[in-house]
Amino acid sequence: MPTNRRRAVTIFATALAGSVAAPGVARAAGGGSGRPRVRPLRAAHAHNDYLHPRPLHDALAHGFTSLEADVFLVDGELLVAHTPAELDPARTLRSLYLDPLHARVRANHGSVYRGHRRPVQLLIDIKADGVACYRELDRQLRRHHAILSEYAHGRVRLRAVTPVVSGDRAARDPLAAQGQRYAFYDGRPDDLGTPAPASLIPLLSANWNHGFTWQGTGTFPAAERARLHAFVAAAHGNGQRVRFWATPDAPGPAREALWSELLAARVDHLNSDDLAGLERFLRARGEWPTR
Repeated sequence: MPTNRRRAVTIFATALAGSVAAPGVARAAGGGSGRPRVRPLRAAHAHNDYLHPRPLHDALAHGFTSLEADVFLVDGELLVAHTPAELDPARTLRSLYLDPLHARVRANHGSVYRGHRRPVQLLIDIKADGVACYRELDRQLRRHHAILSEYAHGRVRLRAVTPVVSGDRAARDPLAAQGQRYAFYDGRPDDLGTPAPASLIPLLSANWNHGFTWQGTGTFPAAERARLHAFVAAAHGNGQRVRFWATPDAPGPAREALWSELLAARVDHLNSDDLAGLERFLRARGEWPTR
């Protein structure tokens, strides 16, 4: 075999082997271009997603199905930033999230991940001016209604993206008062067992350190483990999902031990800034169903 042809065959075989062996990647379905397709991870939540080099896109490349963006209302526009000092007029919720998500859903025939029909969650953390910020958010979401989960007069229709409003508690009242909307509300543990239904509060989020002392080192106290399992079971019984923030996120055994306990308790979203680290952890344990 001529040298150039032998080299081409070797390169092709190596590329093919790599595409088969890569974790979390599947070949595109028949009739497509053959480009790799990421398998989504139901439990992966990208905390402060906008701080990554490519907001939204980096998280989706790692298979994340929940993303978090902090927003401020500035001169009638929703800007994405963690603090006022970091505000940049070019970094809007529309340009970083709403517009590219809409384009991706159109390209994938109705879903964020082609062939994956579960909604991707967009957690929008309102940092200030809750009422005014939500009203502008509502206006922007309505422009993208075709891809967004919807509540209308007592019924929920799930679509490709489910916006959930978090942060400033003042946003809850105008949201809850709407008979038809394209956003839902991020509750707290105190909301568990209240009359507020899952159609308003589909997610319960809590600061890990407010309810638990264990940080992943040593034995998980039996009483804390029992409390965790009971809380998650009660939330699931109401049709609500669970997320904890402020869990240890430094790479190492403590983080993995705590993540393992959260999975064992059926916590729905594992919170991390480390996209690659959480992806490796979840893929090593295989897919598992959550609410």
